[in-house]
Amino acid sequence: MGEDSPYGDCVVLALHTGLRLGELLGLRWEDVALERGQLTVRRTLQHLPGWQREFREPKTARGRRAIPLGSTAISVLERLRRRQLEERLASGPAYKNERLVLATSVGTPLNGGNVRRAFYRIAGRAGVAPLRFHDLRHTHATLLLARGVHPKAVSERLGHASIGLTLDTYSHVLPNLQEEAIRDFDAWLSGSV
Repeated sequence: MGEDSPYGDCVVLALHTGLRLGELLGLRWEDVALERGQLTVRRTLQHLPGWQREFREPKTARGRRAIPLGSTAISVLERLRRRQLEERLASGPAYKNERLVLATSVGTPLNGGNVRRAFYRIAGRAGVAPLRFHDLRHTHATLLLARGVHPKAVSERLGHASIGLTLDTYSHVLPNLQEEAIRDFDAWLSGSV
């Protein structure tokens, strides 16, 4: 799905983690434990008027959270780390090492607007209907719920303030889950499974 660039990698990571764009852009390498298959959200990158930027704490205590990673996300992060080391060597003293996971070829933070534009190009090439970047987060949550992941686990993964927010936001997925659950329950109870 992604292209070989930090923009494409950002798209893949968004889909595989459910992180908000600001959370992805605020990740530093000390937040990533590849050997444990986990990353920790500790800050977000906020773009301010006049090309200014600021790293901020997440809005709520639940916004600070550990996210288990699947093999695809781990592979993307390993590739990003290798590419950044190569870019750092190539750039020499011009490289601004802010230790960001998603950075430009000279180590500076990615611009959220550029990430969104790259996402629209990637989605267009893939033949996907127009989406917002934030819809990757919704897709992640919807797919987890559709696969039977408990809403509490999805809520924690997304950093929602409460499970109620998750249930309200993704209630459209739950009726189908209930229908599947009752069919499975009936089959089990009647001994046909």
